[in-house]
Amino acid sequence: MKKLVWLLLPLLCFSKEITLKIDIEGMTCPLCTTAIKKSLKKIKGVTKAKVKLHSKIATVTFSEDVTQKQLLDAIEDVGYHGKIRKIN
Repeated sequence: MKKLVWLLLPLLCFSKEITLKIDIEGMTCPLCTTAIKKSLKKIKGVTKAKVKLHSKIATVTFSEDVTQKQLLDAIEDVGYHGKIRKIN
């Protein structure tokens, strides 16, 4: 078992994370931000999701296994429209 952990450890330590900003259309209240944040965090590989009502921007940090389409679909699933703004 210890050998397996040592073999997998480099993969866990060196997985690349991407941060993306998404403009969100249709948000009108704090419940909107909560719904979007929860939907994004359900995606396996999303490590952080912040959604701000005043700027109407979601900032999402995720592993390279997650696609931009998955993120946009998660936003669409709860009734909003997202547009990719910036990749860090």
